[in-house]
Amino acid sequence: MLKRPKMFLLLFLVSSAFWWFFEYLNHFVHNWYYLGPPITPFARVLTASLAFSTVLPAVLSTVYWIATFKQLHHAYTGYWTFRVPYPRRLALLALITSTLSLFALGAWPDSSYPLVWVSPLIVLVSLQALTGQKTIFSVLQNGDWRPFCLPAMAGLQCGFFWELWNYGCMTPWKYNIPFVDRFHLFEMPLLGYAGYLPFGLECTLIASFLGLRVHTSPSTQ
Repeated sequence: MLKRPKMFLLLFLVSSAFWWFFEYLNHFVHNWYYLGPPITPFARVLTASLAFSTVLPAVLSTVYWIATFKQLHHAYTGYWTFRVPYPRRLALLALITSTLSLFALGAWPDSSYPLVWVSPLIVLVSLQALTGQKTIFSVLQNGDWRPFCLPAMAGLQCGFFWELWNYGCMTPWKYNIPFVDRFHLFEMPLLGYAGYLPFGLECTLIASFLGLRVHTSPSTQ
């Protein structure tokens, strides 16, 4: 934020477009909807875009904040190692499969809606692997789970506060999630919070495509 203020400001513009993409996917599954007084389409797009512009900065700032807790670094380093065999071939297969899976949203929305959060993550990771970049799985072979766990935790933490602030407000969003629409914490079903885990990873991947490295080590702060 302080070292690259222009890039941080760019995040607000990218963040708005980023969340509009999920609004587009929601058009097929109808998992959430908004309540409030009727307004013009222009006003809706403007106010929504302003709200959406805070998503990426919020999640990335939370990642940096979480990374200051040394206890988490001890917990997620020197852990179970994981190596991806034939990474480029697997990345190409994953890219094709996850891209095609998005078309299932319109055909089988009640059963395929988790793909709204999972498929974009796989697409982004696959693109990283195919372009020769390090992915969140690259460091797992060394037992370093911080780039995987810390962004997921940041996404979940931001999601909790978004749901908290949404609860009881005058213009809330509501949920309609098949099979799990029960045991709510605020408006969100408890199992629905799982979607914030891959979403946190997606936020950091978008930042990396912009050339903004999201550090998860206290030595790089």
